[in-house]
Amino acid sequence: MDDRMKKMLAVSASVGANCHPCLEYHIGKALESGIDRGEITEAVEIARTVRRGATASMDKLALKLLGNDPSAQTGDCRETSCCCS
Repeated sequence: MDDRMKKMLAVSASVGANCHPCLEYHIGKALESGIDRGEITEAVEIARTVRRGATASMDKLALKLLGNDPSAQTGDCRETSCCCS
């Protein structure tokens, strides 16, 4: 994997981890290395999409386990849909 790709992955991982100092650092490094702002924005949007799916899945599970989600199906993740499917 080349250095450019590593920088883009670091930006996405920072967003996914909700790490403000990491994001500031990695966006700065990506810009310093000449990566286009549009491409960095794309990496951020991909991470936001993944994070949004994981958050929705966790929220649904919490409600299901508490018996507060009438639309929740029974069974575990292997039997129902996951955020990644």
